[in-house]
Amino acid sequence: MNITSIQHVHPAWRAALWMAGALLSFSAMAVGGRELAAELSTFQILFFRSLIGLPLVGLVVMRYGGPQQLRTRRLPLHLLRNLAHFGGQYGWFYGLAFISLAEVFAIEFTVPLWTALLAVVVLGERLTPIRLLAVILGIAGTFIILRPGSGMIHPAALAVLLAAFGYATAHTLTRKLVSTETPLAILFYMTLIQLPLGLIPALTDWTLPSPARWPWVIVVGVSALTAHYCMARALRLADATVVVPLDFLRLPLIALIGALFYGETVTWSLALGSILILSGIATNLWGEQRRQE
Repeated sequence: MNITSIQHVHPAWRAALWMAGALLSFSAMAVGGRELAAELSTFQILFFRSLIGLPLVGLVVMRYGGPQQLRTRRLPLHLLRNLAHFGGQYGWFYGLAFISLAEVFAIEFTVPLWTALLAVVVLGERLTPIRLLAVILGIAGTFIILRPGSGMIHPAALAVLLAAFGYATAHTLTRKLVSTETPLAILFYMTLIQLPLGLIPALTDWTLPSPARWPWVIVVGVSALTAHYCMARALRLADATVVVPLDFLRLPLIALIGALFYGETVTWSLALGSILILSGIATNLWGEQRRQE
C-alpha cells in the first residue's frame, strides 16, 4: 500500500494503525525494562532512556521548525512537570522488575482516573457524577488488584500505583503547558531535564550494560518516543473517544507477552480489577461524549 492509497483510508482506521504502533511501542518498552532490570538499576534505565531520546528529539526539532520551537517562559512549570513524570517513570520501571507485566499495566490504567481528580483541584474542572462514578470504579478495581486485606502488598505494586499518580500529575501540568508550548518543546525539555535526574543517582552504583543488553537499551530509548509520537498522531486523526479505548488493548497484549515469554499467569483478582478500572475509563469517555453531543 503506497502513501496515496493510505491517505484515502478512513481517518479512524488510520488512527487505529497509529495506535497499533503505540501499543507495540509500550509493550516493547516494558519488555526492554524487564530485561535491563537484570543488570541495571532503575535510575540507570531512566538515564539511558533520556540519553538516547534527547538527540533523537533534537534531530526532529531541527527538521521541523528549528530551535525557535523551544523558546519558553515557563521553565519552572516544565521542571515541575518532569519531576512528577520522572517519579512516575521510576515507579513504572521499578515495578517491571518485580511484578507481572499485566499487573503493571493494569495499575497504570488508573492514570486517567487520578487525572480527573487532579483536574478538579489544579485546573478547576467540575467533578460530574459520571466522572465520580469512573473514579469509584477505578479505585475499587485497584483495591481488588492490590488486595490489601489478603496479606503483604508487594512494594512494587505500590510503586506502580504512585507512578500512576505521578503520570496523572504530569498529564495535568501538560494541559497547562500546551496553551503556550509546542509538543516538541514539551518532549525536548522532558528528555533534557530527566537526563541529569537519572544520571546523578545512577552514578552511586554505576554498571555498564553488557553487550547483550545494549539492544534493549536502544529499544527502551526509541520505543519511549515512538509510543508518544504514535499516540499523538492517532489523536490528530480521531477523537479521544475513539483512540483511548484502543489503548485498552495494551492489557491483553502485555498479558499474552508475559505468558509466552515469562510464564506469567493472570489471577482472578487481576482480571476482575482490570475490568473495573477499564469500565471506569469507558464510563468517563461515554460521559464526555454525551456532554459534547
